[in-house]
Amino acid sequence: MEHSRSAQPEASALTDQLRRAGLKPTRQRAAIYAALASTDSHPTAVELHEMVQQFEPSLSLATVYNTLDALTGASLCQKLPPTGPETAWRYDADTSEHVHAATPAGRWIDLPARLSQRLLDSLDPEILSEIERATGSKVLRATVQLTIEPDTERE
Repeated sequence: MEHSRSAQPEASALTDQLRRAGLKPTRQRAAIYAALASTDSHPTAVELHEMVQQFEPSLSLATVYNTLDALTGASLCQKLPPTGPETAWRYDADTSEHVHAATPAGRWIDLPARLSQRLLDSLDPEILSEIERATGSKVLRATVQLTIEPDTERE
């Protein structure tokens, strides 16, 4: 089931984001980014290809993969690892700090913002400092991904 984000970004705003990230806003790249930004279903490249191909019939799957690599490299989307029986990576245009939860079937959902923030705020700063000392690297961002067993009555 595909879910739409409550506020879909305007095409001009997405084009501006691509430019600011140093990416050329080609028609196909803008269409892929717009489709990704309009959903919270965390699509795979194949699912995104199917979404965009409806209005860009000549779009190749390779272009989708290349665009997702560029968007990820420019920090305009997140790449979510396969989970459960899935083998495909999933993508999220929401790059804000929020928590993802994965079902055993491989579906990803966003935790509500209030719960995400509470969980992220509960990370002990002393543990983060200890991680920095142990690795010799600065922790720039902590991400949390949960695996959940869905309530089959609500699924």
